[in-house]
Amino acid sequence: MEMNKEFGINREKAIELLNNYIENPNMLKHCYASEAVMRALAKRLGEDEEKWALAGLLHDLDVETVSADLSVHGLKTVEILTGKGVDPEIIDAIKMHNEEAHGKKRNTRFQHALAGGETITGLIVATALVYPDKKLASVKVKSIVKRMKEKHFARSVDRDIILECEKVGIELNEFCQLALNAMQEIADVLGL
Repeated sequence: MEMNKEFGINREKAIELLNNYIENPNMLKHCYASEAVMRALAKRLGEDEEKWALAGLLHDLDVETVSADLSVHGLKTVEILTGKGVDPEIIDAIKMHNEEAHGKKRNTRFQHALAGGETITGLIVATALVYPDKKLASVKVKSIVKRMKEKHFARSVDRDIILECEKVGIELNEFCQLALNAMQEIADVLGL
């Protein structure tokens, strides 16, 4: 596979990077889920699917390196990807998926999409895990929306970030359906 000149990295190299920096299989699955959701969002919004998918795939590259410290999460990823010549828009979206480390607010469609897209994956996985078969195929959109309202369920999932879907012009039910469909397509990879 040739290097994608347009983005400075291709999926094969991105996966190689992920495997060099992330050991936790669940974190890798989260990155693959985020990639799938971002690809679906890009398709829905008429954006570049490869570009958005790469951002989803690489957004948590430094999470283990920085021990998930939100005050610095993303900074090392920016450094790594800048050194590899990765597209600045991909780097910017990745940087801004964690506002806490940067002291700035998300303000582009790409930034909002990545933040909301990667966050909803956690809610969908948590929803699947309460089903008897623990399969994404069993999950319904109404269950995800119901779980959105239950603050005690999947407490670490920031509902306000998921609602940034509205800032990209997609209402919550459609966003849940789009993300669920994307994740169901790679259920075997996710083990769900």
